Amino acid sequence: MPGRYFEEFTVGQVFRHEPGRTVTEMDNVLFSTLTMNPQPLHLDHEFAKTTVFGRPLVNSLFTLGLLVGLSVRDTTLGSTVGNLGFERVEFPAPVFAGDTIYAETEVVAVRPSRSHPEWGLVTFEHRATNQRGEVVARCRRAAMMLRRPAPTGADRDG
Repeated sequence: MPGRYFEEFTVGQVFRHEPGRTVTEMDNVLFSTLTMNPQPLHLDHEFAKTTVFGRPLVNSLFTLGLLVGLSVRDTTLGSTVGNLGFERVEFPAPVFAGDTIYAETEVVAVRPSRSHPEWGLVTFEHRATNQRGEVVARCRRAAMMLRRPAPTGADRDG
């Protein structure tokens, strides 16, 4: 299991996730239409030409999902109980089809669960940059994480 248990996280720890992911026009069209978002800023090239950006923007919720998805292998794959929430979600620069997104995650808080001793709460700050190093998204995510299982008698006896 590539994800990490609660005990493997420390405040200040930073993960740089590899590889990056190039966003395609199809990603944007599919995500926008699958989520019932008809915003012409994402789907209509002629409309988008009339905006300050001059071309379609990638749906920001796709960008958020990609950012979190890029982090999973290094942090929560197979070791999370579930997401508890997101806060401070920001999109300081636009994403366009053809941009390559890179992600890093910093652990900003760690504490045992008060109600479930077999779990712990980890707060991550995820940050996404494009190929030019511009921050395009960031958020804080609270995740309930599994604690490392106690060794069984068979584990101790070898």
